[in-house]
Amino acid sequence: MQTPLTPLEFARRARRLYPDREAVVDGNLRLSYRQFLGRCDRWSAALQARGVGRGDRVLVIAPNTHAMLEQFYAVPQLGAVLVPVNYRLSAEDFRYMIGHCEPVVVCAHPDYIAALEPMRALFPFVRHWVALEGAPAEWLDYESTLAAAPAEFAAPAIGEDDIITINYTSGTTSRPKGVMITHRNAWMNSIGTLLHHPIAVGERYLWTLPMFHANGWTCVWTVTAAGGTHVCLPRVDPLAVYRLINAERIDLLCAAPTVLIGIANGPDEQRAAVRRGVRVLTAGAPPAAATIARIEGELGWAVTHVYGLTETAPFILVCEARPEHSALDAQGAATVKSRQGVELISSGELRVVDESEREVPADGATLGEIVVRGNVVMQGYYKDPQASAQALRNGWFHTGDAAVVHPDGYVEIRDRFKDVIISGGENISSIELEGVLLTHPAVLEAAVVGMPSEKWGETPVAHVVLRAGAQASAEELRSHCRERLAHFKVPSAVQFVRELPKTATGKIQKYVLRKGASAISRQ
Repeated sequence: MQTPLTPLEFARRARRLYPDREAVVDGNLRLSYRQFLGRCDRWSAALQARGVGRGDRVLVIAPNTHAMLEQFYAVPQLGAVLVPVNYRLSAEDFRYMIGHCEPVVVCAHPDYIAALEPMRALFPFVRHWVALEGAPAEWLDYESTLAAAPAEFAAPAIGEDDIITINYTSGTTSRPKGVMITHRNAWMNSIGTLLHHPIAVGERYLWTLPMFHANGWTCVWTVTAAGGTHVCLPRVDPLAVYRLINAERIDLLCAAPTVLIGIANGPDEQRAAVRRGVRVLTAGAPPAAATIARIEGELGWAVTHVYGLTETAPFILVCEARPEHSALDAQGAATVKSRQGVELISSGELRVVDESEREVPADGATLGEIVVRGNVVMQGYYKDPQASAQALRNGWFHTGDAAVVHPDGYVEIRDRFKDVIISGGENISSIELEGVLLTHPAVLEAAVVGMPSEKWGETPVAHVVLRAGAQASAEELRSHCRERLAHFKVPSAVQFVRELPKTATGKIQKYVLRKGASAISRQ
């Protein structure tokens, strides 16, 4: 009597219970669940008629549109594997990923066709190149192909350990790795999200997070599970966010901290008029307490901090609210909310361990690596057994994140191990220093990296973006840090920049900043 754990079950249920509810909003297009899932079936039928079947890869490069969302249902229900790609990468990255995963179909938004066109001859294994809008010559047109397809397809049996997606990591220090996520992984993450961050039937979700990023933190399926409405947003800017939140009565969204900073610092008049009570999930980088305080205090939104990785489908920690937190003042509550938190009920087991794989004491000070095992951990890296064995050793997935455990059991990330700055034998958390810089009223964004030092080995260098119209000197910011931190943690230099280098999901690319820090050290 058992049925496989797969997020495709959410679509079956939504079709039965919510056929006439609004499922998708994309500009002027509005689709009910009957229409949305009917389109997914037709695209499945079109792909199947062109030979796509179990285990075949279908790669897609597109922003947050209804066509992108449809791939997360149409491809997996064939037993095929969806490969959603970061559309902000270079043509060379696209070339590598296509060559690595060998898809039989490549689907692309018109913005990326020019980058793909020159490489078509390189990949004879790609049977069909599909334009999701406005097809050029020799490309299949998505809409006309879908419209001509039958309403039904031959549905294969799906196993919960089958691969549902291959999600490529950012590849900031090496070639991107293809994370193999199973149907069970995705189902578990969706259920855990709904347990800790409930969505009511009919609530409306704004797509500020890229769908390609860890499957939109599985919200491509989670919103459907709740009978909610997907409101698509192809490009994020504060004015568009404010407009859609008000016009579409948005209830919740997901965003990396850097995206939240942009939203929180939009034009005063529009920001003041934005709908209150929006619920926000933030992850992707540790948010500063100052950012959370600003979002909650000025916008009246409720922020929940979660933590995970592409390799964990992605959530493994949530900063759940506890009754005792209600006694904290705004700053104290924001400080707690900036921590990564505790295990999700559904995700599995998490520990923070030392170099001997022993758990560190829950003293809020002893640094260790986060390791996890359980229901959301990936099957491995596609065609990379060596990297898989290294990451999944001794029965645990090793994250590379350095953290402490507080006496209440809450985990707090202090850095990636590669980002910990060791100065004169002392560990300096770049995240801690960034959090202090963000409490200065003139600072909009901050990123800290280590700079080589003959005397200390390394010293911290801060890269700062000031708020529009604000002024601050390097010495002023160093004094601000000195008043709040041990002196050895104070940045030895402050570089003012117009913007910080970031990935498509808002993570700051510290390897880019390190190159600049090395140049500073040679001066």
